[in-house]
Amino acid sequence: MTLSILWFVLIAVLWTAYLVTEGFDFGVGALLPFVAKNDEERTQAVRTIGPHWDGNEVWLLTAGGATFAAFPEWYATMFSGMYLPLFLILFALIIRISALEWRSKIATVAWRARWDMLHTFTAWLVPILLGVAFANFVQGMKIEVMDVKSGEIIAPNAVADSLATATHQLTGGFFSLLTPFTILGGVAILLVCLAHGAQFLALKTEGDVRERANGIAAPLTVMATLVAAAFLLWGQFVYTTNILAWIPLLVAALAIIASAAFSQKAMRREGVSFTLSTLAIAGAVAWVFASMAPAVQKSSIDPAYSLTIEQASSSASTLQVMTIVALCLVPVVLAYTAWSYWTFRKRVSVSDVDHNTGLLFDKIRLGESFLAG
Repeated sequence: MTLSILWFVLIAVLWTAYLVTEGFDFGVGALLPFVAKNDEERTQAVRTIGPHWDGNEVWLLTAGGATFAAFPEWYATMFSGMYLPLFLILFALIIRISALEWRSKIATVAWRARWDMLHTFTAWLVPILLGVAFANFVQGMKIEVMDVKSGEIIAPNAVADSLATATHQLTGGFFSLLTPFTILGGVAILLVCLAHGAQFLALKTEGDVRERANGIAAPLTVMATLVAAAFLLWGQFVYTTNILAWIPLLVAALAIIASAAFSQKAMRREGVSFTLSTLAIAGAVAWVFASMAPAVQKSSIDPAYSLTIEQASSSASTLQVMTIVALCLVPVVLAYTAWSYWTFRKRVSVSDVDHNTGLLFDKIRLGESFLAG
C-alpha cells in the first residue's frame, strides 16, 4: 500500500510538471494574436517555446504511462469513460505539433499565418478540455460497479465482495461530464494558462512583444485569480471531504494572489510573478489529487462505487520494479530539462528572427524527390 500511495503522489508530480511547462506553452500559443502584430513578432513569440515544447510533452506521456503501469484499472476506467474528451485532446495536440513543426517548412508569410491560427485554436481548446477532465476527478463521475459476465450493476453494499468478478464503469455518458462546476474548471485552467503564458513571454522576450505581454499579464492574472478561487472553493466546500486538501488549496491561493500583485505595473517583477504562478499551478494540482484521495476516481452516484488507490493498484512486485526504474531515470530527465532551460535562458528579440528557412512554394515540384537533386 505504501508504494501505491507513493506512485499516486508521483503521478501528481508528473501532471504538475506537465501543466507548469505546457501551461506557458499553451499560453504563448493562445496569446499570439494579442501580443504579436506581424509575422516577425509571431515568430519571435513562437521561438520562446521552440526549444522546449516537445520536451514538455514527455511529462504527459510519462504521466499516462505511469498510470497504465501503476494503476491499470484507473487507466482503463478513465480512458474508456472519457474516451471522446481524451480523443479531442489528442487530436488537438497533433494539430498543435504540426503547427509548430511545419510553420517554417514553407518560406511564405501566408503559410506561417495559417499554422499560427491553428496553433492558437488548439492552445485555447486543450486547457479547457484538461480543466473539465480534472474538475470531473474532483466532482466525481457517474461511475458504477458492473458484473463482467452478466453486465448487471452491483448493489453498493455488495461491491466489496464482488470486485474479483466486477469492474468500474462510467455509466453516465459523455454529457454527464459537463456540469457548471466542470465547465468552470475548464475556464479556470484556460485563464491560468493564459496568465502563465503572458508572464513567460514577458520574461523571455524583448521589445514590443514584452511590453504587450506585461500589459496583458496584469489583468489576466487578476481574472485567473478570481475564477480559480471560485473553482477551488466550490470544489473544497461541495465535493471534498479531505481536510488536508486545504493545505495545497491555500498554497495555490496565496501564490496566485501574489503572482497577480507582482504582475501589476507598480510592483512588476517578471521572474517573481512567473515563479509564483508556477507554485500556484503546483498547489492546484496537489489539491486535485488530495481531494480525490483515497480514491483515484470518485463516483458521484455512491461513494461505494469509487475506485480506490488500493483497488486500482498493480501488484507489489510491479511497483517495486517501477520505483527502481524511476529512481534511475527521473534524475536524468530532470538534469536534461534543467540544462535545456539554462542553455536557452536568454531573451528572444525580433532581430533573432530568420525567415531564410523552408522551401519557396512556387519552387516546389510535385512528385520530385529532394534526394534526386
